[in-house]
Amino acid sequence: MKGAGGSSGGIGHFFIGLIMMSGGFYMLFNAITVSSSFGMASRLYNFNAFGSGFGLTGGMVLIPFIFGIGMVFFNVKNIFGWLLTLGSLTALIFGVISTVRFSLRTMTSFDLIVILVLAIGGLGLFLRSLKKLDAKYS
Repeated sequence: MKGAGGSSGGIGHFFIGLIMMSGGFYMLFNAITVSSSFGMASRLYNFNAFGSGFGLTGGMVLIPFIFGIGMVFFNVKNIFGWLLTLGSLTALIFGVISTVRFSLRTMTSFDLIVILVLAIGGLGLFLRSLKKLDAKYS
């Protein structure tokens, strides 16, 4: 009888590894806090020229977007309108992504070790079950 993935690795290792890995990665992702400082007045991009700094805000990015949308609705074949619209939309998306911050919540070292052992140990058992075992080890 074949095991997990058609190999002789063992169905028990497959399910135990899958459960451990799922629980460990769930606990790890549950401990991560995601926050953003995005706002219409916050700086998305900073430029420094001639000794002074200039910040491009989210509202400033929306101005060319509005003009581009107006130009596209007036004449759908207007390439400059499409460039304004897509360029400012791309800048806005990259600006939002660049302001996202990830942080790990405060936990004891025991909690972190349990999470890592479950996640990485489960991944190891899961991958081991997919590998073909030699006859001398089974």
